[in-house]
Amino acid sequence: MNQRISTIITCFFVLLFSLSAAWSQNGKFKVALDAGHGDHDFGAVYNGHIEKNINLAIVLKVGKLLEKHNNIDVIYTRKTDVFVDLIERANIANRADANIFVSVHCNANKNTAADGTETYVMGMSKNASNLEAAKRENAVITMEKDYKQKYEGFDPKKPESMLGMTIMQEEFLENSIALAAKIQDNFVKLLGKKSRGGGVKQAPYMVLHKAYMPRVLIETGFVSNPVEGARLDSEEGQSEIAEAIYKAILSYKKDNFDGEDAASDNVKPSQRVEEVIVSTPVKKDSVVKKTEPKNVPVENEKPTKGVVFKIQISASAKKLETTPSNFKGLKSISMTQTPAGLYKYMYGETANYEEAKRLLTEAKSKGYNQAFIIAFKDGKSVSVQEALK
Repeated sequence: MNQRISTIITCFFVLLFSLSAAWSQNGKFKVALDAGHGDHDFGAVYNGHIEKNINLAIVLKVGKLLEKHNNIDVIYTRKTDVFVDLIERANIANRADANIFVSVHCNANKNTAADGTETYVMGMSKNASNLEAAKRENAVITMEKDYKQKYEGFDPKKPESMLGMTIMQEEFLENSIALAAKIQDNFVKLLGKKSRGGGVKQAPYMVLHKAYMPRVLIETGFVSNPVEGARLDSEEGQSEIAEAIYKAILSYKKDNFDGEDAASDNVKPSQRVEEVIVSTPVKKDSVVKKTEPKNVPVENEKPTKGVVFKIQISASAKKLETTPSNFKGLKSISMTQTPAGLYKYMYGETANYEEAKRLLTEAKSKGYNQAFIIAFKDGKSVSVQEALK
């Protein structure tokens, strides 16, 4: 009898431990890292610098840094020199239920003087250079068996053929922009790299289209540029890029998934990163709006119970009175301040997401073309996806 009780107690604790482990796993922030190209798909090759190898080296370095954190899981689409279909890269992230998807690439141009970095989010673009970049990367699918059936007749030479399939994924756009902006800003501020055309852009990349979470594609530099290509192909150059991406991911995680009183990441103090403020300039059509770190309420910003949506219309280092005359006639303006002192201005407040979309349209009609929806729960900033749940 005692043995039976002992067995039951043992089973109970085993079950409890398993559930605890599962709960802990579910609470982790999952990062899917994608090293572009692989195996027979070399990517861009100039002066002995091979894109597929550079992409993989950077991704493995980013992953190694992230794996130091007990509350972060890293998922790789490839860790060796193998070829992975574009749709499978996205599906690896989808199956893992990743919180973000980061695809790393190198750029190239016949003009060997071209240099600098770009970070893309999924979307249609009228900008010819953005479309050309997408066509170049999407052409990889022609190396895959039965690609016409697999990609539902998508023509890599005509990225606009994805137009009808992109609307359903707009809910991920604002978080994708937030992540892309942090990465691009780190490249500029920490590494002194050139930000091409403002840096953060939209383009119809197939690998991004099929991933159902906030996702970005990074062009870390030009292998065709003799100086930049050599730097990209060096241990030091790859390490500095990996560090910049790693810090951006941690900053994004802090802003969008960690509570204000979140527990430690279980890393040594020297491993923690400083907050990065987005300041990359915005260019119409080819560049999209960036978001800043988590809000700190000021003056007229009072915590509201439950979930509410607002429209962020602008951000400035200057504090403005929230009167209609300062905001093109818009009323119901509220304001928050980031830890670094940047003021963010928001229009309206509603618990209804459809109403929030109407407010967004109204803000854009007033000239705030780069406005976007943000969400709060019980006064704390959360992602729109989390609020919709």
